[in-house]
Amino acid sequence: MSSEQQSANTVLACAALRKHFGKLPLENLITAARTFPVTSKVDLQAALENIFAKKYAAELIGVHAQYAHETLTVAQLTHEGNYPVVVGPLQHAEVDVGEAMPARCLKQGLWLSQHAGTNFAVLVTPAIRFGHDEGMHVEIAIPPGEAGLKLSRSFLDEIERLINQTASYRGKVISLEATQSFTGKSGSVRVHKLRSVRREDVILPEKTINLLDRNVREFIQQREQLRGLGMALKKGLLFYGPPGTGKTHTIQYLASQLPDHTTLLITAEQMGLLEEYFALARFLQPAMVVIEDVDLIARAREDMRNPCEESLLNKLLNEMDGLREDAAILFILTTNRPEQLEAALASRPGRIDQAIEFPLPDEEGHRKLVRLYSHRLQVPDDVVELIVRKTKKASAAFIKELMRRCAQYFLQAGGGKSLKVEHVESALDEMLFAGGSLNVKLLGGGSEG
Repeated sequence: MSSEQQSANTVLACAALRKHFGKLPLENLITAARTFPVTSKVDLQAALENIFAKKYAAELIGVHAQYAHETLTVAQLTHEGNYPVVVGPLQHAEVDVGEAMPARCLKQGLWLSQHAGTNFAVLVTPAIRFGHDEGMHVEIAIPPGEAGLKLSRSFLDEIERLINQTASYRGKVISLEATQSFTGKSGSVRVHKLRSVRREDVILPEKTINLLDRNVREFIQQREQLRGLGMALKKGLLFYGPPGTGKTHTIQYLASQLPDHTTLLITAEQMGLLEEYFALARFLQPAMVVIEDVDLIARAREDMRNPCEESLLNKLLNEMDGLREDAAILFILTTNRPEQLEAALASRPGRIDQAIEFPLPDEEGHRKLVRLYSHRLQVPDDVVELIVRKTKKASAAFIKELMRRCAQYFLQAGGGKSLKVEHVESALDEMLFAGGSLNVKLLGGGSEG
């Protein structure tokens, strides 16, 4: 597009840079950049507001590229080609950080500033790779010379320090979202508001509880002492057992008991984002990385269908092996089919430090589960024992759904003081027989005693 074709009101970014740097040719500018992860958007906004309010007076202008399939750089701002970067309104995005109100963050901007006689410019823009938002790109442009170099390093170090100091997502439960939220809020990070799970609500065998305490709570308590002894601070756990036996429930408990840890939830369909997840774990450590249904990628090498599956497996195991021994990261892998990944993990010893079995609950476990999931519904002792006898091979998930069905029949019958045997019988008939054998499997049930 020629200059004659441009609107008289259009201001190019290169013109703003020329005015700011005066006689210095823009091609002589020297730039340095750092890229921060997607979770840093809010913290970067706070850091920039802080540093420009307290240390460097600056003019902030909005910049817009006609095509944004890659990261915008200062070099692109200096060009007047067919599609120049123009000056325009400042645009903001609303980013969910798990608080009552979303945080407002600048999408893209250029600061023109000066310090001790040295003019400099700072460009902040999304870090785009193949059209995917991978974080925030911060680039500083300075004149050549020692003063500019010192200013550049000082500025970027200060920004990084302020971001690490804030870390809005630290201590929260998050996952990465590949698409925009239906709410219209920008950002590729989802904050999960998990319910708080108390210690007494975790119904597991004593052996399982002791292993959890030893390998999670006590390990984290001793982490700094282990650091002093030169020991590794990362740890890998494998939760295995039949579906519905409390693996996810226990993870919710651990997340609620580790408020200083950032919990990263990775599902099977997000395995392609492993590199970004691990970068976040290092950035937000101490962190707990939860990889559910790991058997979907960690199968034996000979069973892999394509090179991509092998790449994901190697990436996972190599990261768990740890390039840095001092990374305060707890890995928790879950599976319902341990036999499908036993060979793969056994061939790479050291990635998993402890396997913890989540078995089907015993009779005492069933009693506790009935009391737990009956909530405010009164259940007489004889009815509890009936449920225990009728659900010998049932999972915790089955008991939870059974108590809800019992409550429905209780309410349908007009309520009363407490649950009755006929309510339980009706609920069991519906769950075990009316829906056929498939329904039993879907609910995590077993045969009647």
